[in-house]
Amino acid sequence: MPGRTSVRQLAGPAEINAALDQREPVRLILYRSRCTDPSIVALVERARALGIRVRPAGASVLWRLSRVRPAADVLALVGERPEPTLEKLFQGRGAVWLLVDVTYPGNAGFAMRTAEVSGADGIVVAAAFDHEGRRQALRASMRADWYMPVVWAGWEASLEQARSKGFTVIGIEDVGRRAPWEVDLTGPVLLVVGAEEHGIPHALLEQCDETVRLPMQGFIRSYNLQVAVAVMAVERLRQLQGAAPAP
Repeated sequence: MPGRTSVRQLAGPAEINAALDQREPVRLILYRSRCTDPSIVALVERARALGIRVRPAGASVLWRLSRVRPAADVLALVGERPEPTLEKLFQGRGAVWLLVDVTYPGNAGFAMRTAEVSGADGIVVAAAFDHEGRRQALRASMRADWYMPVVWAGWEASLEQARSKGFTVIGIEDVGRRAPWEVDLTGPVLLVVGAEEHGIPHALLEQCDETVRLPMQGFIRSYNLQVAVAVMAVERLRQLQGAAPAP
């Protein structure tokens, strides 16, 4: 299955210490704020001495991020930090997302989170967010940039990279003629979503290989951006698991 395999999560002092003993590339440790567990205190000191980034986190943050239940009081990421460049982003053969002219940092952050959960190779945000807007988006994403590349770049450069690497460019827009399950999403794809109000710019929409439309029956004009991203992400996973698109 196409997707990222280079980053994994460890939970608890035993797993993390074992990884350090094996000199695995532990690049981040999160531990519960004000934790007094001697084994965790010792682990944090060891990691700092090795130059590993260490950060305290609240119990709710650890609960949301943890892949085990009950959530561990200390988590670690193993693997190289994703390099946020367009060139690196399109070297994979999976899915890359492109958000164009998105207005609200929260919506961008939720889209980042969905892309990461679904195993995307990364996401490009072509939007005029200032430093604070980017910070808000990354916070809303639950720091998806720790797991996958988040690139802030224009859509023109993103499209050029996608074309040069043989990606199929798929726009998600209310003028589309095909449903998500009627389009092949299993190869290298650039999935394009536009702004909440104006959609994908016409100049970009014209260059999409496919344009899909989510079925709608209500009176409100369209789904929220987050819904469009979620539907396409889940449909891609369904196809990757062996269910072919409809003819």
